[in-house]
Amino acid sequence: MTVRLMSDGELTRLEVLRDLDQRRLTTAAAAQLLGLERRQVFRLLKAYRSEGPAGLISKRRGRSSNRRKPEELHAEALTIIRQRYWDFGPTLAAEKLREVHGITLGRETLRLWMIEAGIWADRKQRRKQVHQPRPRRECVGELVQVDGSEHWWFEDAGHSAPCWCLSTTRPVG
Repeated sequence: MTVRLMSDGELTRLEVLRDLDQRRLTTAAAAQLLGLERRQVFRLLKAYRSEGPAGLISKRRGRSSNRRKPEELHAEALTIIRQRYWDFGPTLAAEKLREVHGITLGRETLRLWMIEAGIWADRKQRRKQVHQPRPRRECVGELVQVDGSEHWWFEDAGHSAPCWCLSTTRPVG
């Protein structure tokens, strides 16, 4: 017995096609549930009848993407970034690679490569900074000293009046 993994979408397809095969569902209803055209539902039903549930599993699983960049390009771009642009973000690094070195890459592709190589930290990783907590005040309503310098606050009193400090309620001196 072979164990095959199915995604949630493939399991949903399996349930709908099983109902369709047992005639508990119409083709139009199955197409609407799956979000496909009738023709695609018939194609899936044919695969289900011939291969069973394994016929619904994607044939591309485990294979590389058609849009995958060559490994040599990947290594060359990261080598240049490590040597010359190690402190650049992905957008600027992609621009420099295109302008100076003639390597055209999308900034998002380059961002993923830089994160994988440890050159760039994504936003969540950069945010993880530990700050010391502020010490609690000793009592509720404690006055914070804003200006501790002494001034002649009351001009009318002349120089015979004492100096006052802004953060206190009593004369200084």
